[in-house]
Amino acid sequence: MWAAITRPFAWLMRWLYTSTGSYGLSLILFALAVNLILSPFMAKSKKSMMRTTRLQPKLQELQKKHEGNQQKLNEETQKLYREEGVNPMSGCIWTLIPFPILIALYSVIRQPLSRMMFLATESIDRIRDTLVSAGLYTIPAKADAYAEIKMTDLVTKNWDTLKDALSEIQGLIRINFNFLGLNLGERPWDQVKGILSGETPISWAVIGLVLIPLVSAALSWLTMKVSQKMNPQPAGNAQANATAQSMNLMMPIMSIWICFIMPAAMGIYWIFNSVFGMARDYILTKIYKKKLDEEDAAREAARSEREKELEEKRLETERLRAEGKTEKNVNTSKKKMQAAEKQKSDERKAALEKAEREARRKRLGIADNEIPASQVGNRRYARGRAYVPDRYTNPENAEAATLAAAEASEGVAPIDESIEDDVLVTAAETVSEALEDVEDLAEESEVSDDYLDVDLSVDLGEGDDEEAAEDEPSEDAADKASAEENGTE
Repeated sequence: MWAAITRPFAWLMRWLYTSTGSYGLSLILFALAVNLILSPFMAKSKKSMMRTTRLQPKLQELQKKHEGNQQKLNEETQKLYREEGVNPMSGCIWTLIPFPILIALYSVIRQPLSRMMFLATESIDRIRDTLVSAGLYTIPAKADAYAEIKMTDLVTKNWDTLKDALSEIQGLIRINFNFLGLNLGERPWDQVKGILSGETPISWAVIGLVLIPLVSAALSWLTMKVSQKMNPQPAGNAQANATAQSMNLMMPIMSIWICFIMPAAMGIYWIFNSVFGMARDYILTKIYKKKLDEEDAAREAARSEREKELEEKRLETERLRAEGKTEKNVNTSKKKMQAAEKQKSDERKAALEKAEREARRKRLGIADNEIPASQVGNRRYARGRAYVPDRYTNPENAEAATLAAAEASEGVAPIDESIEDDVLVTAAETVSEALEDVEDLAEESEVSDDYLDVDLSVDLGEGDDEEAAEDEPSEDAADKASAEENGTE
């Protein structure tokens, strides 16, 4: 699967090398071709990132408005993105595309025999055996990740000697890794270790290889700075600024690390990829800045026109309502029309029920403002809606009177707002009526007065008489004491 991914880049790299005859120039053209191919995707990413940047002030307003309510903030943020046509993730997805390309290119550079020349394993083994037989190559004790680069370099340098022995290998080409006096097949880190151990003499070729990672890191940092300068983050966006600062450090560090431990060809690609990327970013920023300004102006004009139309409609509706000329809205949804019809039907039904109750009360001879017998204070039905005061004294008519009282109270409000609730008067009336009911019940049941000799009187404020009653024993108490004394004797 990975071979299928790297094959298109390998074909491109092989074609560029055979066309130019320079390994370094083919890497530069490869970087240019990759940037041109990715330009449509990077343009989309650039536009999305610029739109997102322009929305930062509105996003900060939403954060202040909905602080503490994360759910509402997320809903409003998504709504803003939809209205503005922005997908915040689209700006990040396309920026990840260069990394698979970088890995594929590394595979092509590291394995020129199998990846760039598409040689089979048997052909590679024959090349290795031929180099060993000629005394040009020694098989390492452990696996060497860059063995194919070394064998390719040896085949190129000794082509006249080896071409007869390798003439049967189809697809084998000579690759000259030298570019501007530098061997792009070597690793800068190996040169540093050789200088430190004293095995590698210092020369301009060695210094050039060591400078490649440093130049790559510097250009990577410069690319980030130019991009941020052309797309500044709004003030107060601490999270975005912190992310930008982290990227300014991570990208150069990654560039130095990659270019030191990998063949110098990777550093050449990274350098010119940064140069072309910087130019592409500058051009896209200029183009989309103008387009986004035009889109924002058009969107603002459309919004203003819409608000103006709504304001005119509102004023016209108010004028017609004031003149009583409002018409039914033909654009009203079916659901709203059904709700309006249901409300009207409920209102007609309530009016009919009210009229029936009034007719029934009139038929029963009940006045509208008449206070029912069950009312206590301002509570009309404190004793019940079917209360009949003479249900014990007039039991023959109690049932009919109860039904009439219940029917008369139907649909009437339980509170009489025209009467103030006097607690003392209400309590007195309630107790008095209760005493009357008890006395009536006692007379009907022929219960002796001795068993009902209980003081249930209610004092409505005569405190001095109550104190006198407590000081002097009652006559009933004296009689009861005398009776008990006689019984004991």
